Amino acid sequence: MSSTRVAAVRGTASAAAVTGTVAGAALGIGWHYSSVLIDPRSRSGFPERVLSTTDGSVALARSRLCAQPGVWGLRWDSGPGRDGGLAVLGPVLEQGRGRVVREHLGGPRPPVGPAVIDAGPFDPDPAARGPAFAEVVIDTPLGPAPAWDVPPARGREFGATWAIHVHGRGGSRREALRVLPALHDLGLHQLVISYRNDGTAPDGPDGRSHLGDTEWEDLDAAVGHALERGAEEIVLVGWSMGAAVSGAFLDRSPRAAHVAAVVWDAPLLDWRATLRRQAANRYLPPPLAGVASRLTTRRIGIDFDRFDLARRPPAVRPPTMVVHSDADSAVPVSVSRGFVAAAPGLGWPVRYLEVAGVEHTGSWNADPQVYEDAVTGFLRDTLGAG
Repeated sequence: MSSTRVAAVRGTASAAAVTGTVAGAALGIGWHYSSVLIDPRSRSGFPERVLSTTDGSVALARSRLCAQPGVWGLRWDSGPGRDGGLAVLGPVLEQGRGRVVREHLGGPRPPVGPAVIDAGPFDPDPAARGPAFAEVVIDTPLGPAPAWDVPPARGREFGATWAIHVHGRGGSRREALRVLPALHDLGLHQLVISYRNDGTAPDGPDGRSHLGDTEWEDLDAAVGHALERGAEEIVLVGWSMGAAVSGAFLDRSPRAAHVAAVVWDAPLLDWRATLRRQAANRYLPPPLAGVASRLTTRRIGIDFDRFDLARRPPAVRPPTMVVHSDADSAVPVSVSRGFVAAAPGLGWPVRYLEVAGVEHTGSWNADPQVYEDAVTGFLRDTLGAG
């Protein structure tokens, strides 16, 4: 064999090896990203730092999250000489020189050290917000799942309408505590549910998040629970992946006809677009999001086409309120904008509120009064029209 042919063969082999290495690396990264996606456990950590406190304020190391407008929780973990806790932080009082000072509105005084900004400033259950409630159990396909049953304020107008709250991926029932008093005062009976793999409901058979593709069955059981106890119509309230769960319910459940209205906060309306955004957050090339989505489909059987609600709307499309923040780095606000623009052509009545300057599911935190007025106004208009 001539030296030229030997060199060509070696070059081809080398190129094939490089291609194989790149493909293997892409599969490895895609597999890791897919594994993170379907792992239901939350790993928020404590990335912020409390620098000092006074009776009425908390100084934190400056960060984008610490400087957000509005009302936020500040959570810290237990450690040597410190108990874990949750405080309520109010508006920014001053910032500069690497620190942000916020008003301390309630809860224990935070210790100096690591902490995390929490969109849920209230703990641990509806008693923290005032309304009476009962711990109940929903009989889901996987077994009993806990829920909070919050009766309406006495004498209010929508007592036969039940609002069912669906938290997001990695979240918990605490998510509903922000808006719960406003819906209580409106006169809605409320059910705040858990669902498979969220740490309180039963685990699924494989212990993986199915991204709404099976979780909707637990919501379906909760709607059945409400109907059996006198509900005449249902309002679905969902955060983030809670929209994917309730969207699947609206498409697949015969009970979806009982839904009179939907409220979605930072809704996950297109899984592929969300995966592309989150891949970019991790500085991954866009094609790797596609690799991860294909691997995820193979691992949990999800059809991502069914989770693009602007292109594949559910069978039942009740009047819907969408709230999203323009600074959301987890679920792109562009998807909500596109969905709202497409809604009239889908025969889907949609009202939209966009909030400035806060992170994922932080719209209530930015201005609770504006948020609650918008949501209760929408529900009053919608339910009153019925």
